[in-house]
Amino acid sequence: MDLSTITGLILAGGQASRMQHRDKGLQLLHGTSLVNHVIARLQPQVGQLAINANRNLAEYGQTGLPVWQDADFVADDGPHCYQGPLAGVATGLNHCTSDYLLTVPCDAPLLPADLAQRLMRALHTARADIAVACTGLPERPQLQPVFCLMKTSLRRQVNDYLQAGGRRMDGWYGAARVVQVHFPDETGFSNINTLAELAACTVPPADPPSS
Repeated sequence: MDLSTITGLILAGGQASRMQHRDKGLQLLHGTSLVNHVIARLQPQVGQLAINANRNLAEYGQTGLPVWQDADFVADDGPHCYQGPLAGVATGLNHCTSDYLLTVPCDAPLLPADLAQRLMRALHTARADIAVACTGLPERPQLQPVFCLMKTSLRRQVNDYLQAGGRRMDGWYGAARVVQVHFPDETGFSNINTLAELAACTVPPADPPSS
């Protein structure tokens, strides 16, 4: 797999309403911010990595990664409108120059170490445009649409869907060819949504990607 063809995007632009509106990605887990936990897991899997954020841009910039803000969003001290994670996906597609974009949330510090590898393999095998992770029983899959690998040629499709008022992460697929990739271990897709979940989380070392 040619890593240079993939840009990874960490979605950290939300309101975090269930975390008392604290910026999720900057909350500390065992002394390290959530976004840095995610960076450690995702960076070996992609050629380039960036963060989508709408506030605390300087703090995210301290990671050394590009920080891409949603278009027309005024951060911190002015009016703002959160359009959901799909606006972050559109931002990533509009900025990146690689063939593929892989998105993950900033609150999943246990994300699989072979996420990109498995999604890319499935995308090529199925000759699909989008590969999206799913968990649960194979006969009753639970879609994990924020964990998604897509061709960047889909940028117009995503932007058109947003401009028409659409917001669902899996609502923009339209005529695109989509393949679901089943991950039997749901742990890697666990989100930290509350301060209680943050306090209870433990982070084991990431497993190396399977060959």
